[in-house]
Amino acid sequence: MRKILVVLLTVLLLLQTGIVGAMEPPSVTARAAVVLDQATGRILFSKNAHEQLAMASTTKIMTAILAIESQKLQSVVNVSEYASLVEGSSVDLDAGEEKTLEELLYGLLLRSGNDAAYAIAEFLAGSVEEFAKLMTERAHELGAVHTKFMNPHGLDHEEHYTTAYDLGLIAVHAMSLPKFREVAATVEKRISWTGRPYDRILRNQNKLLTMYEGAEGIKTGWTTPAGRCFVGAASRDQWRLVTVVLNAPQMWEDSIALLDFGYAHYAWESIVEADKPVKTIAVKKGKLDKVALVCRETIGLPLKEDEAQLLRFQFELPDEVNAPVSKGQQVGMLRIYFGTEQVVETPLVAAEAIERDGILARLRDFFSRYF
Repeated sequence: MRKILVVLLTVLLLLQTGIVGAMEPPSVTARAAVVLDQATGRILFSKNAHEQLAMASTTKIMTAILAIESQKLQSVVNVSEYASLVEGSSVDLDAGEEKTLEELLYGLLLRSGNDAAYAIAEFLAGSVEEFAKLMTERAHELGAVHTKFMNPHGLDHEEHYTTAYDLGLIAVHAMSLPKFREVAATVEKRISWTGRPYDRILRNQNKLLTMYEGAEGIKTGWTTPAGRCFVGAASRDQWRLVTVVLNAPQMWEDSIALLDFGYAHYAWESIVEADKPVKTIAVKKGKLDKVALVCRETIGLPLKEDEAQLLRFQFELPDEVNAPVSKGQQVGMLRIYFGTEQVVETPLVAAEAIERDGILARLRDFFSRYF
């Protein structure tokens, strides 16, 4: 009941400021869809975003995350017979063939190779079953708590599911990894083909890369039960949006409509600039009696017109801090709320060093001042 009351109060606040109803939502064919801001995870649009659905080969985003985070991309993987025989899309891996984990990563994301996914799982966890457990655990760590993986490739299983929002959170993390962004944006890649005089040529199946200005990735998917699924990303002026469509008959058109909506109706606004004082705090027994506090990084949010008035700043600070104080020392926290929702949590650090004001320091200052 309390949650419902908070939601109603928030909606009433938005209505009073004239924000709700100011724009038409995008029309999409997808059963479920979401648009997220990469930096903050703010939802700019959603449709059935928390409904649990099959995800097909968008599963491979999490497989790629675990491969990259293993820091074993140069390790050599021996492809098992089981991996070489897995059904569906493949890189045509042969049993006994040796590939680096990095080569398998390209096969996974560009060609959507189920065999590559299987080989990665066996290499990193010993079995597909154990790897699926790691996938689910990592998803939950990222906040995707309504997601469960049963395999690394996305072939249909009744207990293999996600939500558009969960998959968006997973994609947001994936796009924060430089190696993932590099691979996902690759249009074509050659990898070795053991025992043959020519290489494999892998071409990216993500048509958004050539259809949409600023597109950066990330993964397609399709099975009959799941329908057409796609996770996309694009950047404009270093502002990245991530989209998810599940069971979308027109997944390319849907994804473009979602990106257009985000960029047309929101603007990235800087709220707090890096190293610019936002608060001061008293210093006890210091050569200076106060120190300025700053954020290490610039903080911004995607906002609609007039939404800035809904922002609320909450400072969590002690009454004073004891000298000595180091430059960059964390002193407190800044939390920024949009309406009732916390959207930013960041440390507040000392802008400068403050030495302890001891007897010797006072005597030194006295003699330097008067003599």
